[in-house]
Amino acid sequence: MARQAAALKVGLALLGLSMAGYILGPPLYWHLTEALAAVSHSSDLSASSCLPCVCDCSSQPLLTIPKGLSNASFADCEKHDPEVNEDTEKNYAELLTEELNLREAESLEKHKRADMGLLEAKKVTSSYQKDADKCNSGMETCEEAREKAELALAEQKKVTSKWEERARQKGWREGATKSDVRTKSNV
Repeated sequence: MARQAAALKVGLALLGLSMAGYILGPPLYWHLTEALAAVSHSSDLSASSCLPCVCDCSSQPLLTIPKGLSNASFADCEKHDPEVNEDTEKNYAELLTEELNLREAESLEKHKRADMGLLEAKKVTSSYQKDADKCNSGMETCEEAREKAELALAEQKKVTSKWEERARQKGWREGATKSDVRTKSNV
């Protein structure tokens, strides 16, 4: 177990060193090559009578186009032209004005659609409210008719009970039919 752990540590160390060599190797190689070239070049310069060049690389552009391939109109683009700037500013202002007008028109259209939707919703609400009022009115009418019918039924029951009592006093029995009454009266 200890051997496997040690082997794993050694393997990871070798992997780390190889990754570091892979990442740091090429830059170190180029720096070393440049240093050797500079040393060999300086030894060549000391042998010759030529002085080293003094150049200010920061003032030169990073990318230079050979003169034969360059486009003269490209160089003209860098120059400041007041007429072009005024036209560009006018065009920019016109584009902004047009964009604002388009957005305003779009906003007005959305507002108009929202107003139309609101108006339609109010119409539908009003229609439903009218239907609800009709329904409530109908319910009130039905309730009044039911109450009147209950009162009439109670009155009718009173009258029926009076007639039933009178009939019993006269000899009527419940369940007796006319034919039964005649046969009994004949007997």
